[in-house]
Amino acid sequence: MDGKPEDQRGGPVASAEQSDERRFRRFLRRIGRSKLALVSAVFLLLVGGSVLFAPVVARYDPEEIDLANRLRGPSLSHWLGTDESGRDYFTRLVYGARVSLMVGTVAMAIAVGLGTLGGALAAYVGGWMDAVLMRVADGMLAIPLFFFVLIALAVFGPATANIVLAIGLTSWMAVARVVRGDVLRTLPLEYVTAASALGAPMPRLLFRHILPQAVPSIVVATTLGVAQAILVESALSYLGLGVQPPQASWGNMLSNAQSLIFKAPQLAFYPGMMILLTVLAFNSLGDVLRDALSPV
Repeated sequence: MDGKPEDQRGGPVASAEQSDERRFRRFLRRIGRSKLALVSAVFLLLVGGSVLFAPVVARYDPEEIDLANRLRGPSLSHWLGTDESGRDYFTRLVYGARVSLMVGTVAMAIAVGLGTLGGALAAYVGGWMDAVLMRVADGMLAIPLFFFVLIALAVFGPATANIVLAIGLTSWMAVARVVRGDVLRTLPLEYVTAASALGAPMPRLLFRHILPQAVPSIVVATTLGVAQAILVESALSYLGLGVQPPQASWGNMLSNAQSLIFKAPQLAFYPGMMILLTVLAFNSLGDVLRDALSPV
């Protein structure tokens, strides 16, 4: 005996930590090898940074009208020109991104939370809970999301909070079905059975042992859902049922530009291109993250 205390972190615990570290390094290598993931992440970071620091990035008030400078082209003072009311278009594009990204991310946070909880409980408890939750999900999936949201906004009004809640509360079904499938696949595994036999309570069993295996699927569903939520919000605002002027959003900027499509086509090009690139970035990043988080 040399008198040195035994390392309390040795054995299986150290092996588990080393395994987690190896998985994390492998995840970073896979992400680093994908140019598509890097480009998508950089683009979303730039958009997100512009949204967070909008008062610094954009020099004008997005609702400030200057009729003497209507429909001006790009210049040093107005980088993307001005709109039909003389408002700085770059400023409105940045503040429109704030609305679109906020609606997409918050709505999908609600949907992912509800879907993950519902799918996990349906698979773990089974029986009548599984039957009821999945039949409710099937019934809601049979109705197009856009019409669901239209009905909700017609009843409660087109406030931004109502748009977020309407999209979030009608988008959980796909997440629930994905999570349910992953939980059913994970439940029979030996380490889950062992943890259950040792008396692990249901919350610990779900959140520590089962749901981490569903993370790749949840990540993909989240990124696709954010992209879909942005499209839904843009479509609603384009139709005049979403974010209301003078507040800027990419959708109502497109709506305002449609009457000037031949006189000033750039007014439709900029918000349309931002919607396209943002949705593509979320979808592309989701695909790459799914592959990177795959255990094989």
